[in-house]
Amino acid sequence: MSEAVIKKESQTIKILKLLLKIAVTIVCFWYISRKIDFTKAKDAILQADWWWLFFSVASFAFSKFLASFRLNIYFKNIGSYLTHKQNLKLYWLGMFYNLFLPGAISGDAYKVILLTRKYDVSYKKTTAAVLLDRFSGLLALGLILSIYGVIVLDNKLYDAVLISGSVLAVVALYLAVRFLFKDFLPGFWPTFLWGIAVQIFQVVCVYCILMGLHLPLNQSEWIFIFLVAAVITVIPISLGGGLGTRELVFVEGARYFGLDMHVAPIISILFYLSNALSSVWGVYFIYHDPLKDEIPG
Repeated sequence: MSEAVIKKESQTIKILKLLLKIAVTIVCFWYISRKIDFTKAKDAILQADWWWLFFSVASFAFSKFLASFRLNIYFKNIGSYLTHKQNLKLYWLGMFYNLFLPGAISGDAYKVILLTRKYDVSYKKTTAAVLLDRFSGLLALGLILSIYGVIVLDNKLYDAVLISGSVLAVVALYLAVRFLFKDFLPGFWPTFLWGIAVQIFQVVCVYCILMGLHLPLNQSEWIFIFLVAAVITVIPISLGGGLGTRELVFVEGARYFGLDMHVAPIISILFYLSNALSSVWGVYFIYHDPLKDEIPG
């Protein structure tokens, strides 16, 4: 099979994936539109405290700032000594790609390609660094999810499954790194702790949104729903890092816990906007090389 044919088939697959994501997003919002009262949703927005919503954006942005430090630990494990400033700019650019260019190359893939092309870094090791960074974030997410699950789920079986599942996941990844990715073993626990800090500030982001919408903070179910949605939206089946699927989880989660379904998609969309406002500035580094400075050492 010729290279031109392979390239054409690859492009076709990318287009089909994009169309699928668009379809899933549209179906999700169509379903949500049949479940909520738009007047009540609009009132929630009009009565919002915008100072708290500003703090939600700041909290989310800070969580990503911490996440960039987490990724740089893995880069250093394989000898890619980016300065924190370089890594932050590269991470920021990756955020923009992930959120705003769903049909193009992903932010993670772009980081791998840029580092591999510009510096003498193994493609496999750079890919492993980016993937392990993702997994360490998921481990922290799972741990916090299990804590909130114990708080809001009145079911000992669910509690046991969540707690044992999160602990086993940490052990499984540790063993995988220890025996399969030995270069990254020194960074395992530091990145895990950074991951917890990242998730804590994203939870703070949601609490700020709840405050902005004048919702009681003792409704921990909202945080549990958010964490479940965060896990589900890891699967790239809709646009913009889970646009549509996250709102669907919020609406159905609110219905399950007896919360206000009409405000549920507003919480999710405001979280998405916090992400968007934090990520959009990454477009600057499409035209300004984030790695233009020399890597030290």
